[in-house]
Amino acid sequence: METKVKTHIGSYGIIIKNNKIALIKKARGGYKGKLDLPGGGIEHTELPTDTLKRELLEEANVCINSYSLFRVHAVNITWQINDTLEEDLHHIGILYLVDTLESVLKSDADGLDSEGASWYKISDLRKEDLSPFAYYSLVELGYKIK
Repeated sequence: METKVKTHIGSYGIIIKNNKIALIKKARGGYKGKLDLPGGGIEHTELPTDTLKRELLEEANVCINSYSLFRVHAVNITWQINDTLEEDLHHIGILYLVDTLESVLKSDADGLDSEGASWYKISDLRKEDLSPFAYYSLVELGYKIK
């Protein structure tokens, strides 16, 4: 089995309203099937805040009213790409608390990473359903996750 080592840096938005959080369902990669914060990789020459705005619009149809840096967090996961290749991923996330303008979340897939965005009642979420960044953010904000 071959192991590919990769570091990925991205910007992600934490959007909470009325005890619900906006999350996307991951369509691929190491978090496939998990609920994740909307966001993604920083493109060449892009500022992290520009990434945040672009990714939230692309993945969730969210227009940002304001944002503030919450934390920078990193996780390491190993996941199976195919029968002969796994990836050892060092994933660094720049996490922002986001206030949005009123918008309807994009519920359809973006054709890339997201199977669609939706509001989830925080008290109904379980750790095993969440990506590491989504889980970490909620716990750091003081929410109890099952």
